[in-house]
Amino acid sequence: MCGIVGLFLKDKSLEPKLGDMLTDMLITMTDRGPDSAGIAIYGADTAGRTKVTVQSDSPDEAFDGLDGVLAEALSGDVSIRVIDTHAVLDLPAGKEEAARSALAELRPGMRIMSAGDSIEIYKEVGLPEKVAERFDVRGMSGSHGIGHTRMATESAVTTEGAHPFSTGSDQCLVHNGSLSNHNALRRRLKREGVRIESQNDTEVGAAYLTWKMQNGSTLGEALEGTLEDLDGFFNFVVGTKDGFGVVRDPIACKPAVMAETDQYVAFGSEYRALVNLPGIEDAKVWEPEPATVYFWNH
Repeated sequence: MCGIVGLFLKDKSLEPKLGDMLTDMLITMTDRGPDSAGIAIYGADTAGRTKVTVQSDSPDEAFDGLDGVLAEALSGDVSIRVIDTHAVLDLPAGKEEAARSALAELRPGMRIMSAGDSIEIYKEVGLPEKVAERFDVRGMSGSHGIGHTRMATESAVTTEGAHPFSTGSDQCLVHNGSLSNHNALRRRLKREGVRIESQNDTEVGAAYLTWKMQNGSTLGEALEGTLEDLDGFFNFVVGTKDGFGVVRDPIACKPAVMAETDQYVAFGSEYRALVNLPGIEDAKVWEPEPATVYFWNH
């Protein structure tokens, strides 16, 4: 049992409040998953630059001087913004893969949470309220975001096993459910060159979408593919640089509710996650249909 929340803003005036609204939504879902929590924020991008969000269990040592040594390795300007156990590295565009290789050599124990023009992912073990406080999520702005609070069933309670998972540039996925064929699919995707670093079945779901889109599928087509290629039961909420998608398996045994107004589209594992959103009393509220892809983009 896990809790998912998602918020896609149509009204740009709400963007400074994205982190605050997502935090309240996620805290409401605490009793669905008290082991760990995470949030993906899609904020403003900068032309000619890209971001890599990293995590370390020893941040003081790992982040000290990292911008300097990475700038030397990449032969380009690098800046660093440290937030607790995470740091956001600002790099020249096109340097993501070179940065991954350099980080593996320079800081072998460091984990890469996400990479892309606009995405930042923060996740740790602990209650949603405490995780949000550590990273000052309430102060974050953006156009859309996804949050997850986890009750571990298929892997250990670790930062690595927490959601969201990102396996492609500006892509992320959270999941409530269980996949039965993730081990076979993991081996197949690794043979295809897709990067998978944990034993969590959710990361396999994220990697599947990345692989499909690398081979020409739109996000909607990739989500439709999950209905044929993934065995098990699941609610997936997915983010890309421009959009926000939802799909449930054909049985749809995991709870889900959505709401839409002229200002936003919201997702919650339960309606109570949505009750404090502005204008919710006038929203169109519905339960997503089984085996049906929903997608919004800017």
